Amino acid sequence: MGKKKVAEKSSEEVLQEAGSLEEKIAQKKKGSGKQRIEDGKIFINASYNNTLISVTDAKGNLVTWMSAGSLGFSGPKKATPFASSKVAEAIFEKIQKTGPFRVEVFVRGLGGGRDSAVRSFAARGMEIISVKDITPIPHNGPRPKKVRRV
Repeated sequence: MGKKKVAEKSSEEVLQEAGSLEEKIAQKKKGSGKQRIEDGKIFINASYNNTLISVTDAKGNLVTWMSAGSLGFSGPKKATPFASSKVAEAIFEKIQKTGPFRVEVFVRGLGGGRDSAVRSFAARGMEIISVKDITPIPHNGPRPKKVRRV
């Protein structure tokens, strides 16, 4: 084994290293801070089996999402208006500090939770700019399958 050498640094090198460490810490603080979002979009997908709500900022970047299944509802209870209102309340609790506060709501699907989710957001005090139905409707696209004969 040999003797260990101790590297000694001059005071200038120590000051330079301390300055670079402070810059790195400052950069991390800038990136990790959550900024307040004023405007955003809420997408409500209400199918016959589940209700899924996604919140994005104005550019379309996802802020948070939640579904009735992720809250613990199972089976046919996921598609109920009660479950969708609970999902809306949970989403509101998540975004209460960061925002968005002024939202456009886009509703897709024919499930039972369409209206109750929008009403839950309105009752919580969110400023709803517009509500738009974006349910896909076929305009007589491909030919349907032949009728099944039993």
